[in-house]
Amino acid sequence: MKERLAYAKATISPRRAAELRAEIESFHVEYCAALDANDVERWPDFFSEEATYRVTSRQNALLNMPVGLIYCEGLDMIIDRALAVAHSQMFAPRHMLHVLGIARVLQETGSAISSQTPFILMQTLVEGPSTVHLAGVYHDRFVREGDRLLLASREVVHDTEILDTALAYPV
Repeated sequence: MKERLAYAKATISPRRAAELRAEIESFHVEYCAALDANDVERWPDFFSEEATYRVTSRQNALLNMPVGLIYCEGLDMIIDRALAVAHSQMFAPRHMLHVLGIARVLQETGSAISSQTPFILMQTLVEGPSTVHLAGVYHDRFVREGDRLLLASREVVHDTEILDTALAYPV
């Protein structure tokens, strides 16, 4: 992972990167809309059967620590996490808002696409101000199933070591 945090030159033509960026940004729009609408049970729909999902700090990623704050291996674990968040909320009610930067397409190999997208996750507690909950970069690998993209892996690398509140909600 350490190498993936360093600048890596894209190995794809600018024209092809622009085409794929449009697809990836459409994916992100739907992904974030579902989560921002608190429709957590739809979250697994964005992952492939063998997908992995990990949330880790930049420091852990730089040290090549394999496990993060959250680690799901396979769609069943992702579904389990979504159901747990949707049906056993043990945290204060809140609204989440994803704000994404421009997706950077790095590589296309066969049906796999690698990209990086900066994000900020805003949080508003029902009785509190809006705050930045998390900021970082999605390191994604997409695969095609039919005519749609699915996440084969999403590594959420956040910039801080200190989280304001619990990180229960999908990023």
